[in-house]
Amino acid sequence: MHSLKKAPSPYKILISACLLGENVRYDAKINKIENKLLDNWLQHGILLSICPEVCGGLATPRPAAEIQNDGSIKTQAGQDVSEAFTAGALKTLQLALENNIKAAVLTEKSPSCGSSQIYNGSFDRTLISGQGVTTQLLRRHGIQVFNQFQLQQVQDYLDGL
Repeated sequence: MHSLKKAPSPYKILISACLLGENVRYDAKINKIENKLLDNWLQHGILLSICPEVCGGLATPRPAAEIQNDGSIKTQAGQDVSEAFTAGALKTLQLALENNIKAAVLTEKSPSCGSSQIYNGSFDRTLISGQGVTTQLLRRHGIQVFNQFQLQQVQDYLDGL
């Protein structure tokens, strides 16, 4: 177990803004997580928050969207929001590269940020293995993406750099 008093990694960590309690979720609900590692990172100023969907131009609140079988991202009403999700992913990548980000903590199940599970595109709350568009883009550029349940793995990864 790592001591929380230990100085953190010299690297900043990209994190989904909703996980810090920022009002950016599609449904405008607060999704703040409480965790001692997170508190330590906040105290040391190494977290860099972003919401790819808001950066892509989407409002809060906004209709839920899911990745479809053809790779597009649509709301349940059929509105194609792929362009906004792609724009947000590109802005997130730009921020990550500008800040030499090695690791990101993104929100699981999100069509932007999901790292191992996303919804299946039918809006019936069925989860499938998959990655959100921002996660895919970050990983293609060598940035390790974790979800909010893997904070110790983030610390372990950064400790190993």
